[in-house]
Amino acid sequence: MICFPNAKINLGLHVLEKRSDNYHNIETLFYPIGLKDILECVPVDKTEHPLIQLSGIPLEGNPGENLVIKAYKLLQKDYPLKAVQIYLHKSIPSGAGLGGGSSDAAFMLKLLNDIQHLGLSTSQLEHYAAQLGADCAFFIHNRPLLAFEKGDRFQVVDFSLKGLFLVLLIPKNIRISTREAYAGIKPVKPGCKLTDCISKPPEYWKDCLVNDFEKTVFVLNPELLHIKQALYEAGALYASMSGSGSSIFGLFRAECDLQDVFPDCYYWSEKL
Repeated sequence: MICFPNAKINLGLHVLEKRSDNYHNIETLFYPIGLKDILECVPVDKTEHPLIQLSGIPLEGNPGENLVIKAYKLLQKDYPLKAVQIYLHKSIPSGAGLGGGSSDAAFMLKLLNDIQHLGLSTSQLEHYAAQLGADCAFFIHNRPLLAFEKGDRFQVVDFSLKGLFLVLLIPKNIRISTREAYAGIKPVKPGCKLTDCISKPPEYWKDCLVNDFEKTVFVLNPELLHIKQALYEAGALYASMSGSGSSIFGLFRAECDLQDVFPDCYYWSEKL
């Protein structure tokens, strides 16, 4: 069985306070986009460990530590899972604030639930996903959601970017780890409520919809600030870094092609 784990962008991201468990309480709006990986599971004869074959954008680290493997092993603790061969084709760059690994893990849970007939409810899948990463649970729902606490508590919101055009850019030489991004953050109460900002048209977001990580990440990586400014110069209604970086996205009223403007960046665009 094949599925297509998609990426997300963050509209606003406030880091509110550090928690006693060394995580941070945040608030943000997660929004799914059309950039997708490909994930396939095929039943095989019983083996000691699930097998995985990777293609597409190269990933660092041991393939056996991939989040899709961790998702399998997490369910295996509670259910007698049959062995599978996993094929994962990566199109979502890592270290870009797009949630690609988290999406792969969440879709793996949903895929195993289907092909192994586990009968898990959405809330049960969300519980397992939250154990794999702070934003994994979002991809169980995979719709626009306000997220709170570690990014794993949600509120349904009537919100859509439908009709706008998205341009997403990632410098090929910049990769930012979540740990690195949080190292420089100073939690602060936001000057404007996130829900108040997103209730306004996108033309007004520039002055109120803020990603707190930009303050420190842009200092360390000024190229990202230049990309954001260039998107505004190209006519973006709103531009921002997604998550903890290093992707920068712009929202436009009309379709545009900016690949020649950003030849050194990974480039993705779509009509939302």
